[in-house]
Amino acid sequence: MRVLLVEDAPGIRRFLVRGLSEEGHRVIEAEDLASAERLLAREPPDLIIVDRMLPDGDGLDLVRRLRRDGSRVPSICLTARDRLEERVEGLRSGADDYLVKPFAFEELLARIEAVVRRVGTGDVLEVGPLRIDLAAHTVEVDGRPVELTAREFDLLVALAREPGRVWSRTRLLDQVWGIQFDPGTNRVDVYVGYLRKKLGAGLIHTVRGVGYVLRART
Repeated sequence: MRVLLVEDAPGIRRFLVRGLSEEGHRVIEAEDLASAERLLAREPPDLIIVDRMLPDGDGLDLVRRLRRDGSRVPSICLTARDRLEERVEGLRSGADDYLVKPFAFEELLARIEAVVRRVGTGDVLEVGPLRIDLAAHTVEVDGRPVELTAREFDLLVALAREPGRVWSRTRLLDQVWGIQFDPGTNRVDVYVGYLRKKLGAGLIHTVRGVGYVLRART
């Protein structure tokens, strides 16, 4: 997933870039509103993480402008401002979540996953021959319709939102089934097997000892 990170504190920015990159995201960096606007015009991201207190203004103004222009790109505001009215202002201005500094990186990851689940990153996902229409709840491979159960669809969407990222079984249990611990079940493996039968070979790959990854056929 392409993430636009707008943060003026170099230490925090480096920490977040490293952590998000290790999670498989491609991070685009900006240190102020002006550079963020230039990057947005060049390459729209899938998610924006923006600090409120920037050298040239309030990061929330960027979110407001995007919403006025009709953009639905998910956004998370970071801030040291922890007063209730300021958090409410952020959410009412169009931010999808609001995280107060200091925060644990794992919490940010959880917020990202929740926002992407709730808001989505577009109506159609395409990975090689695979096409997923999120609004119509349909799947095609090489133009051929594929019938999936609701759970199979959710699992495929989780993998397709970040093609190339290796998902552990524990993370997939949390993302798709809402199970936040590994109960020792082979549920993920069974459903991946269902998907492979329906989608055909060459899309979902096993990374031994780690989990699964969706890649376009080569």
